[in-house]
Parts: sequence; C-alpha cells; structure tokens
Amino acid sequence: MKVASVELVNYRNYASLSLRLAADINIFLGCNAQGKTNILEAVYYAALGRSHRTQAENELICWNQNKGSLRLNFTRMDVENRLEFYFDREKRRQILYNGKNIRTRDLVGAFNVVLFSPEDLFLIKGAPAGRRRFLDNEISQASPSYYHDLAVYTRLVTQRNTLLKRIREHRSPASMLENWDPQLAVAAAKVVEKRLAAVSKLNMLANLMQRRLSANEENLSLVYELHGFPDKIMTDTLVSWYNKRLKESVEIDIMRGATGAGPHRDDLVFLVNDINLRSFGSQGQQRTSVLALKLAELEFLRSETGEYPVLLLDDVMSELDQKRRQALLAFIRREHIQTLITATDEAYFPADFLGNCYRVEHGQITMG
Repeated sequence: MKVASVELVNYRNYASLSLRLAADINIFLGCNAQGKTNILEAVYYAALGRSHRTQAENELICWNQNKGSLRLNFTRMDVENRLEFYFDREKRRQILYNGKNIRTRDLVGAFNVVLFSPEDLFLIKGAPAGRRRFLDNEISQASPSYYHDLAVYTRLVTQRNTLLKRIREHRSPASMLENWDPQLAVAAAKVVEKRLAAVSKLNMLANLMQRRLSANEENLSLVYELHGFPDKIMTDTLVSWYNKRLKESVEIDIMRGATGAGPHRDDLVFLVNDINLRSFGSQGQQRTSVLALKLAELEFLRSETGEYPVLLLDDVMSELDQKRRQALLAFIRREHIQTLITATDEAYFPADFLGNCYRVEHGQITMG
C-alpha cells in the first residue's frame, strides 16, 4: 500500500498543497508549529475518517475559511484509488471513494496506516481507554466487519445507559431491560471474540520484535483482560456470561445510570518476563515494548490484508534513544515500508537515509 499524492485545500495551515510522495521514505523537517504533523494527520484521517488530534472537524478547515478539502491518491495491491473529503462549516462532510459517495463505515479498511507518535509512548502507563482504542483501530482496519460490530455494540450500550437513567428517575420500568440485555450480550461477545483473536496474533508478533530489540533478553506478553471475567473460561460461554453479569449488576447500573459490564471496560496488559510493565517496568522497557508493539502492528496488518500499511512517525525520533532509532529505521528500510516521518533535526537520521527530504516552513513545503 503506497500513497502517491496528497492534495489539501484550506486544510489546517495549507491554503493549497499538491504533494507527491516517494514510495519509500519521506522525511519532513522543520521547526515546531510549521505544518509537519498536519501532513501526517491528513493521511491518518483518510484511513480512519477522523483525526488523532481533535474530534472537531471544523478545526481541520483553515481558520479564515468556510470550506476545505483533502484528497489522497494511493495504490492497493497495485490498483490505483482515490479518496476525497470535503469539509464545510455549515454542512456534514462528504466522503468519496473512487468518485462514489460512501459512509465512514465503508471507508475503514480501504486504506491502512499505522501511526506512532510521542503520545503512544504513554500507551502502557496511560488509561485503559487508550489501549482499547489502539485495539479497535487496528482490528477495524484489518476487518471492516469488526468496525460494524463495534458500532452496534456502542449504540446498544448508549441506548441501555439512556434507559438506565430513565429507570432511575422512575420514568421507565426496569422490566424494559429484558429487551436490551440479550442483544447487548450477543454484541459484546462478538467484539470480545475478535479482540481475543487479534491479541493472540499480536502477542506472538510483539514478542518476536521485543526479543530483537532487547538482544533476546526480554519476552513480551500481551494479555487481554476482560473486566470481572474469571480466568480460563472458553470464549463460547461469553454470551451466557454477559447475560448473567448484566442481571447481577442491574441495581448498581441503575444507580449509576451506566452499564458496568462489557468490552468498554476491558484492558490490555503488557508483561515483560512475566512482570507487569505498567506497575513495575522501567521507562526503557516501556518504550521498547511500545516500539515492539508498533512494529508488530505493521506485521499484523500485512498478515491480514496482504501488504504493509503506510507508516506515520510523528516526531518520535527525539523520544527514542539511538539504539531504538537505529532498530526502527533498519526495519523500515529492510521491509520497504512507505513511511512519512516528521522531525526537527536531520541529525536523528543516518546520512544515507535523507534521500526524500522535505523542508516545511509556515505551511510551505520544499524539497531538500
């Protein structure tokens, strides 16, 4: 999978940009707040239909304009494709895939990316929501059906939470939950089963990467932790177990006005040599493990889709020590992965790594 070109009109600080990209390494150099990350954000947006920096789409449009657009030309399995996004402060966005209008649920999986940013270095010690988001993004790109299953589950949880609040306020009878809980249990089981399968594969790949990065001194394990779920229960019991949990927690759920059982409460645990990284791992171990996870993410998507996704590295060179930088750059070059890298200093790269280098200053991009 390769991006051929990115075209921006009134997007962030780019009034007009038409940028052709090399099929291998693309490095964007410049001071902070010049527009480097905006390029990576646009490519990421084209893959998932949302920004990794904001939930407000109006922020994507130049501050003094009412409309903007993003166009991405890319190849998938050597077939040329085009994605177009049109933004309007007064209307809903429009998405076109090869000239045809599509919805977000039809977008995810058409074009794949892996993003590595400084915020990802806090993935292990951050809140569980970030680790769930990582899993959901990864699996959705590999399996568009998962994106649909997750949307169904999220909608059911939202509707059940609304009903719980109405029951708490004595505006609806508690018996109405009998209509929702069986549906929610089935939807929850679908999401968890796909997460478990993905984590099993990522676990193997991430451990391989961790051993390479640590000179075979560390073994990394990824464990999917179901909230309140007892150990060693087969996944074919998930539906009945969720039904039971929903019934058992109904009084607390009504009191809180929120559903307490389900994949929206689960977590991903990182272990190095059987030690919980979040609680006891050193900063170096945590950073190595996140890097191993990102490299595993690339391999996971390749195994699921048949080709590597586009890799986006947003200002992470300064956050990694020389050993980890060298390992990351060597992997990219060896596997011929198209990569977009932002950095403030070219000293982070070997001299022979700067073949496709762009200078970014005040929303203007020049070669070299």
